[in-house]
Amino acid sequence: MNIVFVLLFVAAAIAGAVKGDVKAVGQGAFDGAAQGVTLAIGLIGVMALWLGLLRIAEKAGLVDKLARAVRPVFRPLFPGVPDGHPAISAMLLNIAANMLGLGNAATPFGIKAMEELDKLNPTPGTATNAQVLFLAINTASLQLVPTTVIALRASAHSNDPAGILLPTLGSTCCALTVAIISAKLLERVWR
Repeated sequence: MNIVFVLLFVAAAIAGAVKGDVKAVGQGAFDGAAQGVTLAIGLIGVMALWLGLLRIAEKAGLVDKLARAVRPVFRPLFPGVPDGHPAISAMLLNIAANMLGLGNAATPFGIKAMEELDKLNPTPGTATNAQVLFLAINTASLQLVPTTVIALRASAHSNDPAGILLPTLGSTCCALTVAIISAKLLERVWR
């Protein structure tokens, strides 16, 4: 990724030199950096709130209760993961963070879930069906409240930042359905 950014910067500098306005390229880079910092600071509050709430839920034992409650759904999806395994809690936290639109917050939980699922893996280095299905679910990421996108739209002064709720819910429901069906069908094909 660093190479891509360097190439983009070099291409912009060359284009500015050819056009005879290198100063505009430099000013544009600084303006973009300033906007990036402003945007990141605007997202910190939303991320801190939801990460804090998820951490409190985890410490209070709500995640374990939720894991028991969703057992009827998780059991057929992940038959190879034993009840009470730490992978289930990590997967639930990842899915919950994704449902709240916190993709960045979901990443550590997703990594933890994959590490825990890998402990159950009889052939390390080869993804198990549970790992593939979890990755598909994580990638599709059903979004009930696309918090990050709403925050981005609000910071861009959108007239209706939450206007994307229903389209996002519909599209992510479709994506999740396709991801689960595809993973389960491919699981049978590649046995």
